[in-house]
Amino acid sequence: MPSIYGLKPKFQGFLRPVTNALAHAGMTANQVTVSAMLLSFATGFAVLHFHSMRVLLLLPATLFLRMALNAIDGMLAREHNQKSALGAILNELGDVFSDAALYLPLATFLPFDAALMVLIVLLAVVSEMTGVVAVQIGASRRYDGPMGKSDRAFVFGTLGLLLGLQLPIFRVVIPVQWIVLVLLLVTIVNRARGALREIRGCTS
Repeated sequence: MPSIYGLKPKFQGFLRPVTNALAHAGMTANQVTVSAMLLSFATGFAVLHFHSMRVLLLLPATLFLRMALNAIDGMLAREHNQKSALGAILNELGDVFSDAALYLPLATFLPFDAALMVLIVLLAVVSEMTGVVAVQIGASRRYDGPMGKSDRAFVFGTLGLLLGLQLPIFRVVIPVQWIVLVLLLVTIVNRARGALREIRGCTS
């Protein structure tokens, strides 16, 4: 199913000059991965500590920068011979921890349903785990949509922007949460089915 993840090659092309400059400066992929995670934790802490609609404006900026850093660490690893077992672990765990750090604080804001927000974070973890489990059964790492990491960033970045600007969208927040929840379930199924289909194709 369609996902914003499909735009990744163009995004990477845009970031390649920055990536090359960072590589020449001695920056490693693992350092970029950790930086993205620390940025997410700092933003989540700020959202919890200041707890105002205005602080939600940090979300779209942080989520965009996090996506850029995630793309850069991947290019550093692949294109500058920095792949490592530690990097693979940091990459997967960093995404899960960053999602939790950025999205769980939203459960404390009145427009959001707290229980739904917690379920969304849990299903996001399961969806990423499903993508990783695909490798264990002999398939490739699955990034099927329609509610992958980039899609979640777009949804919650947009909500953060609109709420931070104090636009009257309170009534749509919970319906959007339900939509994200359902699409996460679809994503989990799609990733599992995609992995199984890939294995069958390899063995046929």
